[in-house]
Amino acid sequence: MTQTRASGVSNESLDWSSYPLLDALRNRRSRRFGTGMRIDSGPLAYASKHVPQPLTEEEQAILVFAAGGITGPALDDWDWGKGNGGNVMAGLVGRTASSSNGIQSISVVMIDDYGTYLMRKPSDLDEQETRELIDLINRGEFADAMRRTRVQISIGRSAPPVGSPYNLTGNKWSLHTPGGTYFLLVADTSFLLINTLLELLNEEMAIFALDERRLWFPAGIGRFAKSKGGHLDDDPRNLKALPIGLGERLIAETVAVEQGMMLQNLSLVCQALGLGGFPHFTGHDTVWFEALGFRMAEQRISRYFHLPKPAAWWLRARGKDAPIKYPVGLERDGTVLLKPYCLPYYPSMEAAVRAVVDRKFGPEGIYRSGVTQSGWRDPRAVAAELPTISESAIEATVTCCEYLYRRYGRFPTTLPPFHTLMGFQAVHLDLDFYDELYHPGVVTDTHRHHNELWHSQ
Repeated sequence: MTQTRASGVSNESLDWSSYPLLDALRNRRSRRFGTGMRIDSGPLAYASKHVPQPLTEEEQAILVFAAGGITGPALDDWDWGKGNGGNVMAGLVGRTASSSNGIQSISVVMIDDYGTYLMRKPSDLDEQETRELIDLINRGEFADAMRRTRVQISIGRSAPPVGSPYNLTGNKWSLHTPGGTYFLLVADTSFLLINTLLELLNEEMAIFALDERRLWFPAGIGRFAKSKGGHLDDDPRNLKALPIGLGERLIAETVAVEQGMMLQNLSLVCQALGLGGFPHFTGHDTVWFEALGFRMAEQRISRYFHLPKPAAWWLRARGKDAPIKYPVGLERDGTVLLKPYCLPYYPSMEAAVRAVVDRKFGPEGIYRSGVTQSGWRDPRAVAAELPTISESAIEATVTCCEYLYRRYGRFPTTLPPFHTLMGFQAVHLDLDFYDELYHPGVVTDTHRHHNELWHSQ
């Protein structure tokens, strides 16, 4: 990275990576108005006098790192004794944002005027690639690191329409502006749900899953109840019941937390770089994924709610049994880039569940041959003592997942396998807009000196 020193700028401010965290927290704002933008009406109506200024590759690469860059080995510092829950962990490589169970459910998609790119996650990389990326990042070679992880999925800017119902009205003026770089955070909900069920339905947790949409009957796992000689606690007095709908809602909230940490990282690093940026709502799981070219499935409303046949017939007769589209995977040129742990990418839910187990404890799993990526001094000795997931927990999870797919025709049943909630747009600020319409100080010296430091020849 090269920066040119500007007159009157201290040496300390030349290095964005040493920007004080407290200052970043204190000065972080959603600053939306960039070069080339305009607000057509209202008291802040303004047309930029400048042409759009795209982010450089280096600026983009630093933001890619902020959102989900690899930082080194995850610690996995759990109690790994048998029955103490350590084997819920599913990752050995750390990123800039924390992730439930180390799964790293979020993929980063970067979009600019020239293309749309998917950033590969640690689980997509082999050990040598991971080590090389960590070395590049430690040397501050962010652009090279980004080039090694990005996969172009389309030419030009991919995005849904900005109007209703795809965006809130207040965001229409500012979204997908020329020159801006857009980050979409895509969550895989299937792995986390299966991994969570493997933990909840084991002998120690002994949670009993119920289907609240079927009069609170067991979610296919009746034969595993303790009252039937199984290992799951179906005594309502012990408060071990979990409605499947609640479980899926908790999964959605968990991946939303991971997205939130990524958004905060993007906001703080935009401040350190002197860029504008803001998060906004993207929770429309049809048009966003169609715009990205995902493989889509569809399910009629009557099937989604598993309505009785007379109700489904009534909807169809009135022409209101509309199909709902949802994303199930991303493929390019015969290569699968993102696939969920469910059909159609696995022949059955049993195969999907066992693939989750194998990803962790199979011969090529991260806690077997892949354990050398860990931060433990003697990884093979540690791996030899790590407990696997019990067959009872696997069988209960398989039975539950197969029941859900058979009854509701999809997995998860209320969420799509891929989901997005928030995006983030970064821009070069139009300082004239803020100088003319705001009090001094809403734009920091870091923003005022950005072009001198980053774009002077």
